Amino acid sequence: MKRHPRLFTTIASIWLLTYVLSLLSLARQAQSTGPAVLQLKRWIAAYDNSNWDAYREFLATNVAPKAENIFQDRSVRRQTGAFELIKIEKETPTQVVALLNGHDSEKVGRIVVEVEAIEPHRILKLQARAIPRPLDLPLPHLEESGLIAGLRQRLNESVSADTFSGAVLLAKNGQTIFAQAYGLADREHHIPNSLKTRFRIGSMNKMFTAVATLQLVSAGKLKLDDLVIKYLPDYPNRELASKVTISQLLSHTGGTGDFFGPQFSGRRLEFRTHEDYIRLFGSRPVAFEPGSRFEYSNYGFIILGAVIEKVGGQSYYNYVRDHVYSPARMISTGSEPEEQGVPDLSVGYTKQEGDIWQPNRFLLPYRGTSAGGGYSTVGDLLQFANALRDNKLLDGYYTKMLTTGKIDMPFGGRYAYGFQDRTMNGSHCFGHGGGSPGMNGELEVCQDSDYTIAVLANMDPEAAGHIAEFIVNRLPTANVKP
Repeated sequence: MKRHPRLFTTIASIWLLTYVLSLLSLARQAQSTGPAVLQLKRWIAAYDNSNWDAYREFLATNVAPKAENIFQDRSVRRQTGAFELIKIEKETPTQVVALLNGHDSEKVGRIVVEVEAIEPHRILKLQARAIPRPLDLPLPHLEESGLIAGLRQRLNESVSADTFSGAVLLAKNGQTIFAQAYGLADREHHIPNSLKTRFRIGSMNKMFTAVATLQLVSAGKLKLDDLVIKYLPDYPNRELASKVTISQLLSHTGGTGDFFGPQFSGRRLEFRTHEDYIRLFGSRPVAFEPGSRFEYSNYGFIILGAVIEKVGGQSYYNYVRDHVYSPARMISTGSEPEEQGVPDLSVGYTKQEGDIWQPNRFLLPYRGTSAGGGYSTVGDLLQFANALRDNKLLDGYYTKMLTTGKIDMPFGGRYAYGFQDRTMNGSHCFGHGGGSPGMNGELEVCQDSDYTIAVLANMDPEAAGHIAEFIVNRLPTANVKP
């Protein structure tokens, strides 16, 4: 069928006009002058100010001494950009519930503000959290050419604002249709990022760990309902090992907790094997009844790494090399120790401790693990996605089990086994992200539309996440299910 570029341009323009008009309509709803709304607007103006000292002064003047839940996470300001009030959901003179949108983010946040009943109406509560984008706040879908043009513009703006440095890849039916690197891999030596640059990927390692686990299940060497103690009989806390299953570890429902914190930070270079982590953190009891709820657990995936080693008969690193990276033809992915000097590895930059980008070397562990911390390229991530879709790593039955949501996540979507399963603006995708100071990555495999998005950044979150969201939310309408 012949395509008509002008027609598609017109359709995209109508979508964009409709979207803008809807935002204007919602903005008019926010023209209230009640005490709670006025304090909310004052707070937004203060929070959007790049001068953090001025924001602290606002809090000191406008927040009551007995206030609680005052939202003041500075890192969120860097991640979202300036806030815009787009909709008031509920209002009384002393309370307002509203929706905010970030200038640099496509996430929507719900904020609750409570104020004193008498002047000067100081703030008693100010609580905000991200929510899935409401259906009445859609984003405009674009034709492929318009999507790529819009993506280029967005990336150029982000690079100019110094909010993105990394690589971006968009593929259709497994074939690359856009791939570009931006910014510097090493600011000190002025080395630019390229499509061969390796970026640290944080928790994206969990996808490889989950694939390895289900490969062992498929081979009959492991069962999802088996308890940890069957494979790790010497696990320090026998009660935990006797209650938590492999399935619960994969879906973050085991109550196994995390390992990040003072104990880890003070000894980060001492953790060289998965056994080292278990030796220090394995005596802890379960945090809640296994299987009762979702709670993201990096430590749970450390346990899976130890199980893979025990059942697979080789180190975790060799197992994923031989059974995941090699069959997927991923030639630039791994978790080698930092001291080995991995070629083409970018330097991660963070603003965790100030307003100036600095290398994140002082925060890095000895090496990546089954929970995260490895490195990859956008090209390798496409290879991984293609291998999954072509059932080269697992057969169709286990691939579907791997990527189909099992339990609701508090921030939207459902968690599967080492993958997130979610629908964004009509596009159904699976994948996983990763992020910590100086690194951020996202992989989204959108089966309904046959698009794959891989974004990696050597900057703080959500540098890559924002770009991936921008793409997914605008995938062509012809390929998006209602």
